[in-house]
Amino acid sequence: MIQYNTKDWIIFIFRFHKSDTFRQLLPLMIFIGLYCALIRFLEIEYWSLGEDSLVKNISLMHGMLGFVISLLLAYRTNTAYDRWWEGRKLWGALVNNSRNLAIKLSVMLEQESDRQYFKKVIPAYASILSKHLSNEEAALVLFEGLDLHLDHQKHRPNQVAYMLFVKVNELYQNKVLTGDQLIVLNSELQSFTDICGACERIKNTPIPYSYSAFIKKFIFFYIMTLPFGYVFSLGYLAIPVVVFTFYVLASLELIAEEIEDPFGVDANDLPTAKIAANIKKQVEDLL
Repeated sequence: MIQYNTKDWIIFIFRFHKSDTFRQLLPLMIFIGLYCALIRFLEIEYWSLGEDSLVKNISLMHGMLGFVISLLLAYRTNTAYDRWWEGRKLWGALVNNSRNLAIKLSVMLEQESDRQYFKKVIPAYASILSKHLSNEEAALVLFEGLDLHLDHQKHRPNQVAYMLFVKVNELYQNKVLTGDQLIVLNSELQSFTDICGACERIKNTPIPYSYSAFIKKFIFFYIMTLPFGYVFSLGYLAIPVVVFTFYVLASLELIAEEIEDPFGVDANDLPTAKIAANIKKQVEDLL
């Protein structure tokens, strides 16, 4: 995720980074500019359409549809941001629950070997979940003094959660933990799987295809018909006007596409690997 100072207005305006929509849309903006110039030439120079032509009134349609497209894009970006923010809240909960579990175990456990086990496995869950959500390979994860052999064909976070519960149950059977302590630890152990399921719901449930496709088609036909009416009043100045309108509308759609899956590898996606590294550091400090 890009780190920045929200007060640096000048940097925002004049700096372009790899995820900037201007870079991505530049080829289409050039095409639309040429298309708009062609429409201007055909209507005014080639066909010699006058001010009384009915084609000039097509801009009335854009006035009526402008409000509709603004509502659609506002809903689209809000929905995408809600998914991004929900993902961030889930990973925040994972951080807190990992801390709480480590704090409780640091008080309950006396054997250093038991502490070392949880010191490695608790952070491993966050690391495996990060790779699981970004579709990275994590068939075998090695830690110093601990080997976690994971079956790549099975659900990897569940395997780590299973290891945690097996170890806790083993400590209970060996009378290291009491029944009351087992109940106290259960909420954190269960929360790992709950968080994983919620993240998978976001990951595996994209915006409905028909809705996303309709917005793209709407923007395309809206932009493609803009020059027909604007060239009468703006002439060749219609070119930058239409190109800028396309840039604004298409950028909103691109931004929504990027953040609707917060667990990917785009520049504005959640830094799950960094969060997992912070969990590892904090758990090691606590245990």
